[in-house]
Formats: sequence, structure tokens, C-alpha cells
Amino acid sequence: MENTASGGLAATGGIHRIFADSGDFFHSIKGKIFILFAVTFLSIGVLAGLNYWSLSTVSQRLFLGEKYDDLLNNILEVRRYEKNYFFYNDAESLREGIVYLDRLDDLAAELGNDMAMLAGDAQQKYFMGLLARYGQAMRTLAHGGAAGQEELRTLGKSLTEAADQIRSQKRERAHKALKHTHIMPVAFLSVFLLLMVLVIKLISQGVLRPLGIVAAGTARVGRGDFSPIATGAEQLSEIADFIQAFNRMSHELAVHQEHLLQARKMAALGTFTAGIAHELNNPINNVLLSAEGLREDYKESIDANGQEMIDDIMQQAERASDIVRNLLNFSRTGHPASEGLCPATVVGSTVNLLKNQVLLAGVTLNVDVPESLPDICGDLRSLQQVFMNLLLNAIQATPGGGTVSISARKREQGMVAFEISDTGPGIPADIQENIFEPFFSTKEVGKGTGLGLAVTYALVHRYKGQIMMRSAQGEGAVFTVVLPSINAEKPCEKE
Repeated sequence: MENTASGGLAATGGIHRIFADSGDFFHSIKGKIFILFAVTFLSIGVLAGLNYWSLSTVSQRLFLGEKYDDLLNNILEVRRYEKNYFFYNDAESLREGIVYLDRLDDLAAELGNDMAMLAGDAQQKYFMGLLARYGQAMRTLAHGGAAGQEELRTLGKSLTEAADQIRSQKRERAHKALKHTHIMPVAFLSVFLLLMVLVIKLISQGVLRPLGIVAAGTARVGRGDFSPIATGAEQLSEIADFIQAFNRMSHELAVHQEHLLQARKMAALGTFTAGIAHELNNPINNVLLSAEGLREDYKESIDANGQEMIDDIMQQAERASDIVRNLLNFSRTGHPASEGLCPATVVGSTVNLLKNQVLLAGVTLNVDVPESLPDICGDLRSLQQVFMNLLLNAIQATPGGGTVSISARKREQGMVAFEISDTGPGIPADIQENIFEPFFSTKEVGKGTGLGLAVTYALVHRYKGQIMMRSAQGEGAVFTVVLPSINAEKPCEKE
């Protein structure tokens, strides 16, 4: 039963695929061309068949028309011999007239059915009755019987008029059939023009117009506008695929353009901040050394307030030193040494450094990084800084009792994606595009430098990776870091 059911499902699925494929085919350019050619072929075939039937009908009617001409001519011949007999009393003329009467009987019998369809049963019976009476009178006269001359002439005249009327009707039918044959060339031309109109409509509306829209889209891309082109259900499948490919290209260009602008901005800011950092580093170190020396040398003579002021000076100096260090990290543009690093090892070592912050914040940290993932390219300290910045932000944004998670999965083209998520309040939509900007921070004044995510962004792109963020107000934030692996086939070993 299971095999039967699975076979039935497979057959149903195959039928659905066939109909789906046929729908796609008939909505494509080649499908439309196939339909046009098929309709053209069928139309020509039908018109050719009608033309053949019409010509055959005309030919048959002309042939029968000749028969009716023979019928009337034979009647006239019989009438001529009839007149010769009455004028000259020539018995030979009477015998010749009987011969033509026999031919008349044969022709009348041959044309009987057609005559009934042409003139009606009443007219056909009337003609056959006249012919029979006229023939009987002629044969009676030929055998020496008595036949009235006036009666024979009256019958002959009526017979001639009836035959002429039937022949006229046959000619009229033949002329109508000939007129119908004149319609065929017009029909051929009409079908051809209709098909040409359909082809022109297909090319103009289905191909040329979308290509014009794409051309306008390329001009917009040249001006820096990467907005997508709208696609519709009425578009041909090849054109829809082409527009979708164009939209994907525009999206990729927009993303790369954004990354390029961000990289240029980072480079310019890095050059600027590097100079400032070097200029500030020595004075800050002197302040720290002086404060530390003051505290050691005058420890006994300085009261508690003085000690508190010295501690405050050292804390602020250390904070300034941290800012300078972050500025120096941010300004580095060179390519650091890279090695193959196990993702589980990098994340595990980073989590170990953050155990105290996790305990103090009262949040739950979930780690899901399989050890079978391929090695990633990078420097251990740099990547630790990347994940530490992201995890610290998530921990600080998550209220007590919340959850922070970090996971990693293998992606296509030998990439490894790390996802850091939290259950915090999320990032407002109006500032999401600015979170990677240097010196941008949502924390209170004095609690952040605004360089953490900027340094993280710079480090990730330094290793040819990508960093992305998505967030909804009240639903937390998710940061995704995608880094290349050095060998996607060989998993890293445990340490």
C-alpha cells in the first residue's frame, strides 16, 4: 500500500510539474512564437482545406452545368427533328429524334438527384413527367400511332422551358460558388495581417518595451540610483528573468557601493584619527605616570580627598588611553597576518574572557558553534576583539534574566556565518544605518567611545568578510558576521 501511495504521489507530482512547466513555456518568448507558428500553420491548413473544397465544389458544379447544357441541347435536337417530321413528313427525322430521346432519358436519370436538390422535388417530378409524356408521344408517332401535332409541340415547348429554367438555376449556383472562391485570397491576407499584428505586438510590448525600461534602469544606475525595476505577472518569463537578474545586479552594486563609501570614510577617518592618537598618546602616558608617582611619593601626606582625586585622574587617563588605543586599532589599514583558526576555539576563548561580565549582568549566554566547521582566516586577537565587542554590546543591551546567543553555521562558497543575538529592546530603525559610524553611540555620555562597532566593521572587512545587522523595536538585535574559510573541506581540530 505504501508503495502504491508513494507511486500515486509521485505521479501526481509529475503531472503538477508538467503543467507548471507547460505554463512557464507558454508564458515565454519561445512559447509565444510556438503558439503563433502553430496558429499560422493551422489557419493556413484550414484555409487551404476550404479552398480545396471550394474549388472542388466549383469544378463539380461546372461539370454538372455542362450536363444540363447537354440536356437542353438534346431537347432542342429532338425538337428540331420533330419540326422536320411535321414540315417534311420525314420518317428518318422521327427515328433520329427517338435516338436523342433515349439520350435524354439517360441524362435525366443521371441528373435526377442533383435536379431534385437544385430545383426541388416538385420541379424535378414536373420535368420528368413532361419528358415521359413527350417521349411517349414521339414513340407513339414513330410506331404509326396517332399523336396530335399541337399537343406534341406544347409538350416540347414546356419541356424546353423547364430544362432552360433548371440550367439557369445551375449556372446561378456555379456563379455563387465562384464568388466564394474570391473570398479565399482575402481570407489568407486577413489571417496574415492579423498574425503580423500579433507578432508586432509581442515584439513591441513583450520585448522592446521591457528592454526600454531596462535601458532606463541602466541609465539610473549610472547616475547612482540603484532602485529596482518593477516586474509584473504579464511579462514574458525570459524578460522577467532578465529584469530579476538586473535587479539583483543593482542590489549587489548598491551593497558594494555602500561598502566602498564606508571603506573610504573609514580610511579618511583612520588617517585623521591616527595622527590625533599619536599626538595624544604621549601626554596621556605622562599624566598617568605623574599621577601614579604622585600617589606613591606623597601617599602619607595626601588626605582621602586628595587620594580620591588622584584615582579619578588615573581612571580618566586610562579611559583616554583606551580611546587612543581604539583609535589606533581603527586607523590600521594594513593586512594583518592570517592563519587558520577554528571557529569554536575563537568563540570559546572570547566567551572565557567575558564570564565575569555575563555573571554581573545576570543574563544567559548560549553558545552553538560546532567544532566540525572549517577553519576561518584571521588573527586570533583581532577576531577575539570582533566577537568581544559584539557580545559586550549584546550583554549590555540585554536586561537581567535575558538571553544572549552566539551560533555559527557553514554557508555556500566556503564561508562561515556567525550570528550574535540578544533579547534586548532592539535598535531604533532611524539610527540603524549609523551604528557602524565612528564615534556613534547610544550609550550615556562617558560610558562608551562609539568606536567598538566601527573597529569591528573595519576588522571584519580587513579579512574580506561581511557584517550585517537586523533589528526590530522591542525584539532585540541580530548581528551576522560572515568570514571566509581557508579550507572548507577540512574541519579544524580540537585544541
